[in-house]
Amino acid sequence: MTTYYYAVASRNFLLEEEPLQEVIEERTRNYHEREKEIDFWLIDRPAFLEAPELAEAKANCPQPAAAMVSTDPVFITWFKLRVEHVLTGEFEAPSESIPEPLASLATA
Repeated sequence: MTTYYYAVASRNFLLEEEPLQEVIEERTRNYHEREKEIDFWLIDRPAFLEAPELAEAKANCPQPAAAMVSTDPVFITWFKLRVEHVLTGEFEAPSESIPEPLASLATA
C-alpha cells in the first residue's frame, strides 16, 4: 500500500477561482530543476472521498470536489499554504474501500 496525502476543495474553487495552472507550473518547474520525479496529481471529482473512512472529509468539502494528491506530505503542506482554503488529510491505497486513486488518470 501507498500513503497518499491530499488537499481537497470545491471543484469550482480549485479549477476556476484559483490560479491553479500557475501553481502547478511553478511546482513542475521546481521539480524539473531539482531532477525530482513528479509525485503530485490533480484529480477532478476524486472517488477516494466515497470511502467510509473519508466520510467526514467529504462532508466538510463542498461538492463536487477536486483534489491535489501526492505521495509527498511536504508537497501537500506547501500546496495548502499556497492555495489556503483546502482540507488536507491522508489515506492508504489500494485498500478494500479505496482502489488505486490514480488509475483513472491512466486513461485520461
